[in-house]
Amino acid sequence: MKHQVTPNNINKPLNPEVTNVELDCSLAGYDYELPPELIAQNPVVPRDSSRLLVINSRSIHHIFRELPEILQSGDLLLMNNSRVIPARLYGRKSTGAEVEVLLLEERRHNCWLALVKPGKRFKRGSQIIFEPKAQAAISPSSPSSLTATVLETDKATGGRLLQFELPEGVSLVQVLDVFGEVPLPPYITASEADDEQYQTVYAKHPGAIAAPTAGLHFTPELLEKLRDRGINQAFITLHVGVGTFRPVEVEDVTSHQMHEEWIEVPASTVEQIRATKAAGGRIIAVGTTAVRALEGAAQSGSLQPFCGKTDLFIYPGYKWQVVEGLITNFHLPRSSLLMLVSALIGRQRLLDVYQEAIASRYRFYSFGDAMLILPEAVINLNSQSQI
Repeated sequence: MKHQVTPNNINKPLNPEVTNVELDCSLAGYDYELPPELIAQNPVVPRDSSRLLVINSRSIHHIFRELPEILQSGDLLLMNNSRVIPARLYGRKSTGAEVEVLLLEERRHNCWLALVKPGKRFKRGSQIIFEPKAQAAISPSSPSSLTATVLETDKATGGRLLQFELPEGVSLVQVLDVFGEVPLPPYITASEADDEQYQTVYAKHPGAIAAPTAGLHFTPELLEKLRDRGINQAFITLHVGVGTFRPVEVEDVTSHQMHEEWIEVPASTVEQIRATKAAGGRIIAVGTTAVRALEGAAQSGSLQPFCGKTDLFIYPGYKWQVVEGLITNFHLPRSSLLMLVSALIGRQRLLDVYQEAIASRYRFYSFGDAMLILPEAVINLNSQSQI
């Protein structure tokens, strides 16, 4: 069932003398209060039974499975096919002290940047020993234990570079199912979800440490129904890393520096985007990671195939090059993701929408409900860009 929502303008400027433009650049302008019980601890089953708040000239409640009736034939959905790796490992030092490691990205063969707890105790040369996790399916080729040596500290993240010792020809990713666990965000504290429920149904390329959660709502049946209605799908890859979830800590958000994340926008996807625009279709990104990949690949002035890293930070005032609409979950206060979505529809309107979602008891964050921002709601869309 659907019905119209009228924004209630609950969020007023913190100081009457502070303008909305100033708040757009202020960390305090992206704050809101969320009742803890609205933080989703488990995904809904089936995936497409989550709620969907559709934003155009007004806001309307839907169920996610109704997406084929909301979008138009000729639209193109851009999806992130990154797959979450078992990036959280538990080990011990040679002294027996327990250690928790969160892998962030591979810098070179079997050398990974990682967050280590407790980090202050890990100097250069320190070793961490990992044992296979309980009930792991161990193959004859799997090592019986795993050792990592701290090479140096990474100043940008506060993490450590860890060199893992493995037999020649074996990569760490190949044995992570034996030693690691899929990491859930820290606000998910009582989940019964299995690992596959924290993967999109189209996850393909391993490398992410967190799921591109806007895609969790899709089922194979829903994807087929979308195709049957002429709503096409194309894929990019962005391996979600510390750049996506690192908190913004500076009061002037324009000075925030995003950590780089690896992306690939293939030539086939660029061709689909160009063909869609030429035919009058719309480009709808599924998730903020798809947004960053597409806009990052267009920073030369036109969208081009791209494989490499991006540190693009999108906040209000950004001129859109590729993306015309967005499917996204509800994001943490003061996060770069909230700022990115604010760049689409305006910070104040987004906060108004969030207050409506809270009043309507939407479920928030990774396992929560979703929003669809349609192109007619988007501001600063650069229709002159050379796609």
